Amino acid sequence: MNDTNKTILALVAHPDDAEILCAGTLAQLKEKGWQIEMATMTPGDCGTTTLSREEIGRIRKQEAADAASLLGANYNCLECDDVFVLYDRPSLLKTIALIRKTRPQIVMTMSPSCYMVDHEMTSKLVQTACFSAGIVNIKTEGAEPYFYTPHLYYLDAMEGKDKFGEAIKPGMIVDISDKIGMKEEMLACHASQRTWLREHHGMDEYIIAMKAFSSHRGEQIGVAYGEGFRQHLGHAFPQDNILQAELGDLVHVDF
Repeated sequence: MNDTNKTILALVAHPDDAEILCAGTLAQLKEKGWQIEMATMTPGDCGTTTLSREEIGRIRKQEAADAASLLGANYNCLECDDVFVLYDRPSLLKTIALIRKTRPQIVMTMSPSCYMVDHEMTSKLVQTACFSAGIVNIKTEGAEPYFYTPHLYYLDAMEGKDKFGEAIKPGMIVDISDKIGMKEEMLACHASQRTWLREHHGMDEYIIAMKAFSSHRGEQIGVAYGEGFRQHLGHAFPQDNILQAELGDLVHVDF
């Protein structure tokens, strides 16, 4: 791998997951000269009470592309069905192909433990794809093997808790105080979701909810706003904290 390939891939489950959980950190890395790539497993085609899967899927993919463009990022959708993300061969091949095509040094994905199985399956798929991208006997059309295991970081679970309501402590928190405006602007691109979240989740003003959770993480490190991460440190994965190396004092590991 070329060490100058400063590319980060944020591969999440649905449009708006990255904006809620890691957009501030992506903006910090953009400022450091990193190329940002954004992708979702699904187009979020169940996030509506009024439109067909095809209609809401088109809308949400455009919203995701609009949000990504604010960071000069590309956006890709792997076109899995919302609510039906499976840990299976077709989904893995799509995920491996994306890793090979984008050739990231850093990958960010969903928490292994979260309220929604789509999130958990995305986490598993991305873990395997990062490990497997260089395996030559796995064939992906139009994508050659990528002989590098990226640094893998898991985002906070939604609301920072697992399915049993227990708090999940992040391994590090990134200070995003000066990027909260960008994070809010990116999330605001997902206009279709305000009505959906109000009607299905009983939750209005999800920008306010995002800022409240970011403020909570920020308070833990004595700043206005933060985002939490855990690094995958299993066998064969990089052991150094490249986020800390790149962002310096913005990354807090002792709190």
